[in-house]
Amino acid sequence: MSVRTIKVDSLARVEGEGALAVTIKDGAVTDVTLDIFEPPRFFEALLRGRRFDEAPDITSRICGICPVAYQMSAAHAMEDACGVTVDGQLRALRRLIYCGEWIESHTLHVYMLHAPDFLGYASGIEMAKDHPAIVERGLQLKKVGNDIIALLGGRSVHPINARLGGFFKAPTKAALAPLAERLRWARDAALETVHWAATLPIPDFERDYEFVALSHPDEYPFNEGRLMSNRGLDIAPREYDDHFVETQVPHSNALHSTIRGRGAYLVGPLARYSLNFDRLSPVAQDAARRAGLGLVCRNPFQSIVVRSVEILHACDEALRIIERYEPPELPAVDVSPRAGVGYAITEAPRGILYHRYRIDEQGTILDAKIVPPTSQNQKIIEEDLRGVVEANLRMSKERLTWRCEQAVRNYDPCISCATHFLTLRINET
Repeated sequence: MSVRTIKVDSLARVEGEGALAVTIKDGAVTDVTLDIFEPPRFFEALLRGRRFDEAPDITSRICGICPVAYQMSAAHAMEDACGVTVDGQLRALRRLIYCGEWIESHTLHVYMLHAPDFLGYASGIEMAKDHPAIVERGLQLKKVGNDIIALLGGRSVHPINARLGGFFKAPTKAALAPLAERLRWARDAALETVHWAATLPIPDFERDYEFVALSHPDEYPFNEGRLMSNRGLDIAPREYDDHFVETQVPHSNALHSTIRGRGAYLVGPLARYSLNFDRLSPVAQDAARRAGLGLVCRNPFQSIVVRSVEILHACDEALRIIERYEPPELPAVDVSPRAGVGYAITEAPRGILYHRYRIDEQGTILDAKIVPPTSQNQKIIEEDLRGVVEANLRMSKERLTWRCEQAVRNYDPCISCATHFLTLRINET
């Protein structure tokens, strides 16, 4: 009997530490564990006892790359608890700031964190030596996203202008005008990004995922919609806990999220794209077809192309919102507390982000639940890694290590998810 154990001892590809262990017996993969040692952060406990209108600012500190997603989910959930709906130009401005986050986060991931894998570079800095124009395009494109967040949010990291009911201050048309000019350039740069990403050497690997994402009848989803899957799921955000469950696994501090009675599922760009292709802007749909993508994408390594398509859509959507913008009479609608439970799901760059809050009549938070997209993808990442290893058993240790790193980065655009490399040990008996 031949047994091989592949161990990756240092995996800093999420906000924390992790490891990968694979056991191969007689040429077959018998066990895969992705061990995430992310330290407890206690945000759900920290929120208890705080005022309901503090939730957007507190939760934005969970992630420096995706603070808007946390702010928007918190705001929507609290407004749901209080029976308030934000619409009109304030709703449009929320989509606009979300466009900024998608542009900056996706661009960072595509150019600096993921593309080096396909081109054989250890980092984006190394890649820049041979491809300076490409990297410069990525940096300038990312800056457009940061500038949108800074204008609407007061600053580009952990923005401070978002609040329950809307914003503390709404921009003027004149303030948005310079962004429109830059977004026209960004849309062209994003189109070039799709074409360039499609030329990268994509591994041939597909899986039959259950895709889960928001779906809206008129829009590519950012802030609103029903939660859908390609296998019949169709629920409102308040039904989330009836269908999804988080469990602790012995080998990891990260919770594994599954669909009750069905198992692992995938959230993020591939899921959004595959469930909402017809809601992409026409220019994004055309670019996707020219890039060789079908209406559904099941190859996780093609996520770099799908993210590029979403960058293009976000640029086009941001430009559309700005061109139609008229300042609202007030920067926010009133949100008065009442006893209740509020639910919300929005689409962070990495996938759906669920918030649930219970508050009393004074607006004190009694209970909070937050399910980030990375937690929801943990189990499906393990399943992907199993498939990747099984398909590449003949690879050398170095190449297999590289491919496993690449597979993890298909999912997670955090800076901490791509600044260290895996250390692979293979023990044969």
